[in-house]
Amino acid sequence: MKNLVVLGSTGSIGTQTLDVVRANPDRFHISVLVAKRSDELLEKQIKEFQPELAVLSDEAAAKRLKERFAGKTRIEGGRQAVIDAAVYPEADIIVTSLMGFAGLEPTMAALEAGKDIALANKETLVVAGELVMAKAKEKGCAILPVDSEHCALFQCLQGQDRAALEKLIITASGGPFRGKKADQLQNVTIKDVLAHPTWNMGQKITVDSASLINKGLEVIEARWLYDVDFDRIQVVVHPQSIIHSMVQYQDGTVMAQLGCTDMRLPIQYALTYPERVVSSFPRVDFYELAKLTFEKPDMDTFRGLKLAFEAGRTGGTMPCIMNAANEVAVEAFLRGESGFLRIYELIEAAMNAGEVVYKPSLEQLLEADRWARAFTRENLKK
Repeated sequence: MKNLVVLGSTGSIGTQTLDVVRANPDRFHISVLVAKRSDELLEKQIKEFQPELAVLSDEAAAKRLKERFAGKTRIEGGRQAVIDAAVYPEADIIVTSLMGFAGLEPTMAALEAGKDIALANKETLVVAGELVMAKAKEKGCAILPVDSEHCALFQCLQGQDRAALEKLIITASGGPFRGKKADQLQNVTIKDVLAHPTWNMGQKITVDSASLINKGLEVIEARWLYDVDFDRIQVVVHPQSIIHSMVQYQDGTVMAQLGCTDMRLPIQYALTYPERVVSSFPRVDFYELAKLTFEKPDMDTFRGLKLAFEAGRTGGTMPCIMNAANEVAVEAFLRGESGFLRIYELIEAAMNAGEVVYKPSLEQLLEADRWARAFTRENLKK
């Protein structure tokens, strides 16, 4: 029986993590649930899973829940309470599915406390990969990838000689606008952007998928997870989303991991590794599968991928600046305050204006994030 802390339990990955727990009640116990401000959904989760502790980072939401909840679960609120939840003494593994930069501090705290991480928050490695991987190594903690692409790479690398690795091949669906050019994207709506062709995800990650920023974040994450330089990471558009990623070895062999578009599969694998346990998840039916196709990504139209490669190669605080600008730009788009293509302009402006600190401390990363957010919000007014 593993004791779990789920950071981001009311989001897309968090709710699917709880699906996995429901299907394996003899394997997992929920010790702590953490959400941002969805107090009503969190309350339902508390009543079902009976955790010892539940946290809402939004203090007003925590206050609302405290006032009406009469169960045994302790309710806490605020940023520090989230960090404290990540180091819960009895926890065996921390599922980090908080959205965006907010996942960094709790993840670092969990590693400092010697906790294994099931990592769904890619931004943690994007903004602080060197710090995070060094801390994991120092504390002897496992970082088990939950992203479908990184879980695929992880599986394709099992039992192989890392010295024989030639390149990592990360697949991308291409999003809802695959094949379109910039002039066709000038007036796309929020509804258009959120109509992902193969995956059902939260709004922010769906926008990132449409812009190919999400794939760029995964490239930077792969650089740190697998200690591979950017010249050995390739992105291939695979519209069917059946092959989740591939590894090519120096003899020319390519190993691929295939599966249906169901995030519960990589979540379960991360939580049960090194075991594979029985599941009722959908199976690929090769009799029904008509074809698998591959394309080169259009990085001139979908500049998010190109910007991410540039930020990753620059290093230091640049990926942090890129990520912060993107988070602000996406939030503005989802509020209807800015256009889809403006996301690229805002990221590029922050990257051009930002002062890079190499080998940054956690405090310097937090400052770079603050600066980039303030700069991008000011830019939005122009």
